[in-house]
Amino acid sequence: MKMLPIKRLASVTLGKMVQPKPGDEGDVEAPYLRAAHVQPGGNIIDLPEQTMWFGSDELRNLTLCAGDVVVVEGGAGYGRSAVIPNDLHGWGFQNSIIRLRSFPKVADGRFINYALQDALTHGVIDLFTSTATIPHFTAEKVARFEIPSPAVSDQRLVADYLDRQTSQIDALIAAQERFVGFLKERRGAVVDRLLEEAGEYKQVPLRYIAADITVGIVVQPSRWYVDAGVPALRGVNVRPGRIVLDDLVFISSDGHKHYQKSQLSTGDVIVVRTGQSGAAAVIPESLDGANAIDLLVIKPGNRLLGSYLEMVLNAPATRERSSVEVVGSIQGHLNVAALRALTIPAPPVDKQQEIVDRWHEQAEEIDTLIAKTARHIEIAKERRTALVTAAVNGQIDIPKEV
Repeated sequence: MKMLPIKRLASVTLGKMVQPKPGDEGDVEAPYLRAAHVQPGGNIIDLPEQTMWFGSDELRNLTLCAGDVVVVEGGAGYGRSAVIPNDLHGWGFQNSIIRLRSFPKVADGRFINYALQDALTHGVIDLFTSTATIPHFTAEKVARFEIPSPAVSDQRLVADYLDRQTSQIDALIAAQERFVGFLKERRGAVVDRLLEEAGEYKQVPLRYIAADITVGIVVQPSRWYVDAGVPALRGVNVRPGRIVLDDLVFISSDGHKHYQKSQLSTGDVIVVRTGQSGAAAVIPESLDGANAIDLLVIKPGNRLLGSYLEMVLNAPATRERSSVEVVGSIQGHLNVAALRALTIPAPPVDKQQEIVDRWHEQAEEIDTLIAKTARHIEIAKERRTALVTAAVNGQIDIPKEV
């Protein structure tokens, strides 16, 4: 299929640098489109309006009309694109956005958008913008970027077909994502219900039943970092109820000895201090002897099961209560004093084990459903990507009638 640079198919216009104050008497204040509006999959989301000042001629030149394609110029989302669905009267756009306005009888903006999505998905835009610094899909690069260019009638046929097909797939994905959200809520409700049952037992501050509560290395010990050594867990490694080994760092044996109080043992419960504060996980046997960086460390002792404590700390009811009671909120900054003061139901150890066993049994069923649904979503996204690629590149016959 014939390939043409985008400048042969559409006008390419870079937006305006943010102007917080008027420069001339005739300047007007208006809302503007920015990179954050343009999300993956060609979605434009609503955000609180931000305004800046435009000259009257500038605002006329930087209009956004139905059918325009907007492309993110730089930042983490560079190369993302979307079609403006309706005229945005009185809006302009920032210089993080490039507007493509297709030439009549030459190109269809929707087809250009699908072609750009396909190029972004398959890394073609990444290769085109490759640079030693932060990559930018600049207006000049966009203008030179080549995409398939069938006759405009065929472009419309492809765009109509993909609009129908992708809208069905997107609706399916959205429904599946809502179902995952429902399952996660149900999972949390199971924990809360079990804790309600445990509520018949006395609520006890954690400091009275845990053997010890301390904090790991607070200042990240960069001078102790090595390529291979003693594993050191950080907040990024902790999710509610599990430990992930992505971005795992290591410290030297000397550093490990220097920070003895941060050394972890099987069955310890680690809790995130900042970021996703309150997320808790039990240390498995495979990480016995690891270290903790900027994490709260709880030694459960004889009156507390680590698995029970992990379940309690990750329960929605506990996290919601903690967001009110804990200094800095559970979502902000959790410290030793706040954790020591946190009250939890304290049944006997055998009752704790019974509650945990029931929790695992019910959670396993829900987690299996979540995993299956997540796989369905992944397959649907793969199907969408393959469909766009095949249609844009003329690899399938597009039906001329619905």
